[in-house]
Amino acid sequence: MRPLLLDTCAAIWLAEATILSKAAEDALAIAAKNRQFVYISAISSWEIGLLVSKNRLKLSVPPNIWFERVVANPRMQLIDLSFRTLIAASFLPGAPPRDPPDRIIAATARENGYCIMTRDKILLKYAQDGHVQAIAC
Repeated sequence: MRPLLLDTCAAIWLAEATILSKAAEDALAIAAKNRQFVYISAISSWEIGLLVSKNRLKLSVPPNIWFERVVANPRMQLIDLSFRTLIAASFLPGAPPRDPPDRIIAATARENGYCIMTRDKILLKYAQDGHVQAIAC
């Protein structure tokens, strides 16, 4: 199984103990059994901050503390943004998502061979079209 890359929505649901799909739970269990990291892009920190600033997400602590707690999990690995990934996000094949963070997550998955865990219909469609691998959470 490819390593998992959490879309921002998946990171929120995982951190907030929201019920995930059986496929997502199984993928996380396999990753844990195989001692694989679960990855999260640094762009998700920006998205979390934006959601909180627009009152679309309520957290019990400020977003920087919340995100630090998420990446402090020993099974979680933060992926920094590289110029290569950011440029690759501009040249994705097919009909990629228009949302810049989703493009960055798709480019990160493509460059590193990750499987995106998401509920985002556009990213799932992009995976269905064969451009990335994704699992619905």
